[in-house]
Amino acid sequence: MNSHGQDEHRVVWSVVGTDIGPLLLAATDDGLVNVVFHATDAVRDRALARLAARLGTEPVEAPASPLLAEAIRQVGAYFAGERRDFELPLDWSLISGFNRQVLRELESGVAFGAVVGYGDLARRVGQPGAAQAVGVAMGSNPLPVVVPCHRVVESDGGIGGFGGGLETKRKLLALEGVLPEPLF
Repeated sequence: MNSHGQDEHRVVWSVVGTDIGPLLLAATDDGLVNVVFHATDAVRDRALARLAARLGTEPVEAPASPLLAEAIRQVGAYFAGERRDFELPLDWSLISGFNRQVLRELESGVAFGAVVGYGDLARRVGQPGAAQAVGVAMGSNPLPVVVPCHRVVESDGGIGGFGGGLETKRKLLALEGVLPEPLF
């Protein structure tokens, strides 16, 4: 335990290039713990500081770490169109309660190439009036792409919001065949 009474985790990270820009991937001994969009130096530094504060240990850059190697390989295969599902251990310690329940349902119950409405996802977790709360859960997803919050859309056909930006959401949905590829 550290001085804050938290269990210490070993945290390793790497930034990988993708079709939607650089992604920060971070993992603990329990699994992939964080994916961060648009991981420029400044974004990366803020994300690593948040991880250090939340997990009680300083993240170490280690792209060759066995904890990250498989995640890096699977993310690359996903963006190359060679993988539809991620088969990775996930560390859910950055999220709890309703948000974790919703994200676990999303991760296990909404397949590649499919979408679900915010209200539909709320009903799936037994909270039919909680569509807005589902939106909050999507915005707090510490594992975007791997836990596919880009697959959650508005019931009227709108794309909805997205923490990585709407252009990123459109690209992910196009990669999965839900939307046509942008012309330019």
